[in-house]
Amino acid sequence: MKTKIDFIGGNTTKSLLKLFIPLMMAMTLTMMYSMVDSLWVGNMLGEKGMSALTAGTAIVLIMNSLSMGVGNGVAVMISQLVGAGDKAGIRRAAAVIMTVSLIISGALCLIGELTAAPILTMMGTPSDVLAEAVSYLRWYLVGNVALFIYMQFTSIFRAFGDSMFQMKGMLLTVIVNAILDPILIRVWGFDGVAIATVISEVLCLVYAGYYHCRMKWFTFDFGSMSLTDVKTMLRLCVPTSVQAIMPAISSAVMITFVNPFGLTALAGYGVVRNLELIMFMPTNAMSMAVTAIIGQCKGAERMDRARQYLKASMLVGGVLISSLSTLVIGFCAFLSSCFGQGTEVSAIVTSFFHIVSVGYLLYMLTSCVQGYITGMGKPELAMGLLVAYYIPFRIPVAFVLASRFGLEGIWSAFLVSHVLACMLAFAMMYFIRRISLRKVAFRSVRVQNRAESV
Repeated sequence: MKTKIDFIGGNTTKSLLKLFIPLMMAMTLTMMYSMVDSLWVGNMLGEKGMSALTAGTAIVLIMNSLSMGVGNGVAVMISQLVGAGDKAGIRRAAAVIMTVSLIISGALCLIGELTAAPILTMMGTPSDVLAEAVSYLRWYLVGNVALFIYMQFTSIFRAFGDSMFQMKGMLLTVIVNAILDPILIRVWGFDGVAIATVISEVLCLVYAGYYHCRMKWFTFDFGSMSLTDVKTMLRLCVPTSVQAIMPAISSAVMITFVNPFGLTALAGYGVVRNLELIMFMPTNAMSMAVTAIIGQCKGAERMDRARQYLKASMLVGGVLISSLSTLVIGFCAFLSSCFGQGTEVSAIVTSFFHIVSVGYLLYMLTSCVQGYITGMGKPELAMGLLVAYYIPFRIPVAFVLASRFGLEGIWSAFLVSHVLACMLAFAMMYFIRRISLRKVAFRSVRVQNRAESV
């Protein structure tokens, strides 16, 4: 079957880099896309605008993460079919994926429009920015339908080893958003930010349709859709979706801890979240790359290659994230000023990164393991890892430390969660390896017994 990169027979590190580098570039553009709004809002609408954007984007981040999470499950589903050479299965699966995605995204839009105000109020959003945050969220939800379906296209393309599409699509989005933001902010104020986002997301989906017609990696067979394919998609996508939204849910909860410290603290956390994207960019890209690659290895029954890819991802990712985190920590005060914020906000941002520091290296290692487990077709285990990471390992610690050490206690909870999650990830790897070795030994004994009986 035609694929863009030979993951099974090619050089391990080179094949990994061929998928990872374009994905990281796409993640870089995603980071720029997220930061463009903050840069324009911070410089044109000040601290109040930044606070409103931070409150509203807490839910936006959950929606974005959900679309990416479903996409990770889709990538596993398609990549295993690609590895097995099942063309008919790919056609059926692609039809199911698009149909289910349209239903899910439409339902989320409707529910979100009805519950935007109560949810933001429950999160403790300051009253003087609540109206702006609600308006931004409601506008965004309209564009999220297009974004959700677009992300499933990117996941299917990625399963074939085509990583360039996502980079090209995000480049289009960034350019359109960067041009429209200042224009629409002057026309509609804070709402202009959300309107620009909706326009750019719709254009992305249009581009996805054009790219699909030109490349023809796959076709849709809507007439052969089956309940079995729907169940397979849900079995894979539900755990990967939970994995993906855990960071966003945790971030939303952490905002409720930050809110009592005032608008300056909230604005500082908004800057922190934007700068953290620099670290999340390579970790998310690596996890997505590993998931798709391991899926093909699993489909081709090449577990030896899967282990080689895991080791290569940890080495490449570890070196890269160490370099990036050193730069961000060293220049976080300067980077904070780029968002139009004052010295008080800058001090909060600096404090955060000095405390978390080495946690980003641990986060990369954990993400590599997460991608490996997911690609092996065990997303429920990876889901358990991410749930532990962001809920029991972070939120209770933040609750306890915030009451004693204030904002620095909240920041310390981030570091604690990175350490504990990395330890759990390696424990899972040890457990999975032991189980795998036992299965191999059991199969060897059965083969030997059959040979002797013959």
